[in-house]
Amino acid sequence: MSLVLDPAAQDLLFREARTANTFTDEPVTDEQVQAIYDLVKYGPTAFNQSPLRVTLVRSAEARERLLPHMAEGNRAKTATAPLVAILSTDHEFHEELPRLMPHAPGIAEAFFSERPVREAAGSVNAALQAGYFIVGVRAAGLAAGPMTGFDFAGVQKEFLDADHTPLMIVNIGKPGEDAWFPRSPRLEYEDVFTTV
Repeated sequence: MSLVLDPAAQDLLFREARTANTFTDEPVTDEQVQAIYDLVKYGPTAFNQSPLRVTLVRSAEARERLLPHMAEGNRAKTATAPLVAILSTDHEFHEELPRLMPHAPGIAEAFFSERPVREAAGSVNAALQAGYFIVGVRAAGLAAGPMTGFDFAGVQKEFLDADHTPLMIVNIGKPGEDAWFPRSPRLEYEDVFTTV
């Protein structure tokens, strides 16, 4: 059985898509970021909670504040990427539920009144949205370099607050020279799927 999605789109989003390690100096515009969000915001989350928040690091001053928190192997590419996005989980996402689920008044209090419940639900659903975000960056014809090699507490203190926990940092731009490491192997279908 073939997929409905055009093979060229399959390649763009998955087969040929790679984590970029170098970038050109071509800027990533606010219009591109808006187009990415306008596409990926429709990806489903539980109760439509949409807990992902994105901090765009554009200024040289903000970049200099970020670099010391990056793992050594991630600093150079983060220093030169046209745009860097800090993806985080908003643990107060329930405050938006009346707007996001107007057909279910009281849902925030019924399911998400306690912080530990919000942290667990928010983390899973923000990670799901982070995956959509990466695919959206690829759909815009850009390369994404998602990373978890950084000081989470340091990034939170420098850029966020106690209600926002960093998930990952994503370098974004057009791939530069020697942008790709060799592709690593993937598990096969039978390694992943079990039928019961």
